[in-house]
Amino acid sequence: MAAMTMTRAESRPSDDGPSRVQTFLSRHGGMMPSFAAVFILVLLFIGGEIFLRGDFIRPLTISNLLIDNAYLLVLAVGMTFVILTGGIDLSVGSVMAFTGMLGAKLLAEGLPVGVAVPAMLLGGAAIGLFIGVLVQYFGVQPFIASLAGLFLGRGLAFIVSLSSIKVENDAVLWLQSTRIKIGDWVITPTGIIALVTVAIAAFVLHLTRFGRTIYAIGGSEQSARLMGLKVGRAKIGAYVISGTCAGLAGLLLTAYSNAGYPRNGIGTELDAIAAVVIGGTLLTGGRGFVLGSMIGVLVYGTIKTIINFMGAEQAWMQIIVGALLLLFIVVQRAIVARSEGRR
Repeated sequence: MAAMTMTRAESRPSDDGPSRVQTFLSRHGGMMPSFAAVFILVLLFIGGEIFLRGDFIRPLTISNLLIDNAYLLVLAVGMTFVILTGGIDLSVGSVMAFTGMLGAKLLAEGLPVGVAVPAMLLGGAAIGLFIGVLVQYFGVQPFIASLAGLFLGRGLAFIVSLSSIKVENDAVLWLQSTRIKIGDWVITPTGIIALVTVAIAAFVLHLTRFGRTIYAIGGSEQSARLMGLKVGRAKIGAYVISGTCAGLAGLLLTAYSNAGYPRNGIGTELDAIAAVVIGGTLLTGGRGFVLGSMIGVLVYGTIKTIINFMGAEQAWMQIIVGALLLLFIVVQRAIVARSEGRR
């Protein structure tokens, strides 16, 4: 009897260990893909530093990740809202081009920034509202509805002008030309706008009723309805936010390139979707974090930076980026499946 008691007592510590791991995975399984994205980002930094012999991890290089990808970060923020509902928005690249052209055209005609910038944001919000209404009240699949928005945005961009429009407004150019130094680090107003957008989105998603409704819709839309949540308003709101972010991204890209161009943003919607998924947001909806989307943008930007440092051909850069993005998505989905299997 004593031997049996000792055996049971000795086995308890080993039994507690796995149970704690299982409990952690079951409670925090939704965060595992975001943790994986952070781990991947760290590995990229270490690999870049080793391969480039100590010439990669520098304040200026890391600062440029935000400066060069500020518009993509804003697009990813809006895309996060839509994907959390279980939807998709293929229109953001075209909307970004349209709003950039619209703003450049208004500024070229002598209208003040106080008119041009709100017009850009409202233009993006209007297309987002159009897509949201199609999805919610006409039962159109998000893929098809946002595809219609893609063609609408691109067509409107070409209606504004078939050629690029140079921006000479000092206030808009100031957003990108100004360098704010913090020690050895550098940031531009466009980068600050992108970070503020992330902060506002994180607050809305995690500390407001609207944000909780967004998560509930992605988890189970039918259950959200049974709980009395305003599903229709929240779904349309998600697409309006995505469109507004695309309008803001149009402003940032216009400031970055000093011009509006109707072909801007071709394929950028796929970059935004990839960054959001890399950051841990599931395409099925209901799980993900806007901060994870920011990590996804940094991962995406770091991959491109390393390949550029290597001097690879543009075509090979696209192939490598695509392969790595696919690998990250598969790994993260496997992590989620494993954590759900432990429950």
